[in-house]
This record gives sequence, C-alpha cells and structure tokens, in this order.
Amino acid sequence: MTRTQSVAAPKSDSSGWWWAALGVVCFSLTLPATRLAVPQFGSYTVGFGRAVIAGALALALLLIRRERLPAREHWLGLGLVALGVVFGFPVFTSLALRSVPAAHGAVVVGLLPAATAVAAVLLAREQPRPAFWVVCALGVAAVLIFAAVTGAGQFQIGDVYMLLAVGFAAVGYAEGGRLARVMDGWRVISWALVLALPVAILAVLLAPWPAQWPSWTAWIAFGYVAVVSMFLGFFAWYRGLALGGVARAGQTQLVQPVLTVVWSALLLGERLDARTVLAALFVVACAGLSRLTR
Repeated sequence: MTRTQSVAAPKSDSSGWWWAALGVVCFSLTLPATRLAVPQFGSYTVGFGRAVIAGALALALLLIRRERLPAREHWLGLGLVALGVVFGFPVFTSLALRSVPAAHGAVVVGLLPAATAVAAVLLAREQPRPAFWVVCALGVAAVLIFAAVTGAGQFQIGDVYMLLAVGFAAVGYAEGGRLARVMDGWRVISWALVLALPVAILAVLLAPWPAQWPSWTAWIAFGYVAVVSMFLGFFAWYRGLALGGVARAGQTQLVQPVLTVVWSALLLGERLDARTVLAALFVVACAGLSRLTR
C-alpha cells in the first residue's frame, strides 16, 4: 500500500501540472481577444456578455446530464468562484484594456500565480515550501517594476484595473480548485456560471449597446472569450488545480504572459519592446523555478 501511494502522488502532481498548462494555453488568448472585442462591443457588454453565453452553455450541459444541485455547503464557494472569475476578472480586464495594450496587461497578469498561491493558503489550506515564496516574490517584483517603468514611473489606471482583476481571479481560482477536489472542475465552473446567470443577463440589458453592428472579427473574439476563456478552458484548469495543488499547479500561469505577448504581436500588431520581452521571459523563468520547489 505504501509503495502504491508513493508512486501515485507524483503522477497526480505531474498530471495536474499538464492539465493546468492546457488551461493556460486556452487563457493566453483572452486579453488579445478582449482587446479586439471591447472597442466595438464596449467594456461592460464584453465583461458581462461573455458570462451570459457561457452561462447558457453551462445550463444546457447540466440539464442534458440531469445533474443534481450541489450540496448546500458548496454554494458559498461557488459564489466566490462566480464573483472572482465570472464577474471580477472579465469586467476589470475589459476596463483595463481600454487604456493599456494587451501585451502590457499580460505582464501584470504575471502576478496572478503568486496571488493565487496566497489565496490557496487562506482558502484551500495549502502550505507551499519557503523556497516557493522566494520564487513568487521574484516574479512579483519583476511585474511591479515593469508596470512602473512602462508607466513613466507611476501606475496607469489600466494597471489598477488589472491588479483588481488579478485579486478577483486569485480568489476564484483558489476556491474553484478546492471545490474541484470534491465535485470535478467542469461542474464547478458550470454551477458558478448558472449561479451568476441572472445577474449577468440583467447587467447586459442595462449596459450600453454598440452604436454600430460589430465586425466579424469582434464577434469571433467575443465568442472566444465567452466559450473558451469563460467555459471550456476552466474544465482543464480546475482539473489541474485539483490534481496538482492550487499553489503549485497555479504557477503554470506564469508562462501565460509570454504566450499572450506573442498572440498580441500576431493578432493585434502590437509592437514589442525589449522591456516587455525581458519581463515576460523573467516571469517564465520564475515559473520553471517554482516547478522545482514542489
């Protein structure tokens, strides 16, 4: 029995890391797609509208599978997930990307793994090693210096919105990862979306509508953040956090800034300067080091 347990644990950790990495690939297109959609749809329509589409898909999936309601003790946690990843992160990133490039926002999102690790300690009762926190601190320092330098020595309003988005997402990730250990990741995001659906519908109805019909490019971008970023990507992400640990598997998201920077250059034509590239590469190096501290 002891031998079986000693072999299973690393396998589960490795599997969780790769599932989380798949989620990161899905999320890496979120900021460029949001940047494409916001000018034509508006920040609030994108921020809340993606939750409406994803919530409708989640409701259909739950009804088709005839899923039972979650246990009463899980509803508060699902509410935190909804607050963090259904409302907080999408709305504040949509507001931020009105004034900062997607590549810039991507580097600020590099703070998310460290914030998620803190939330994991508070919500999921995880206890990473001290070396883990040293690596996290290096990544945080790199992101803060980058934001200050590119903002002419001070934070821009877009940076403030991005930091708020990071805080909300960290809570949603940590609580969702904890719940995924007992009710599967796809159920966590599906029930959180359904729980948030009435509020999302009301918010979209009250939000200003586009003055002109959006282009097909904007529709495709909007569809991506709704179906992949808000729904399907979480299937892999929460499974990874459940298997590999919220704090450890969550460090895979340090790779996201580099992927997003690449997508921003390819899809948006954003010019990449040396500071952005160096900051992104540094946080990737921190991701590799955090992997060694497990």
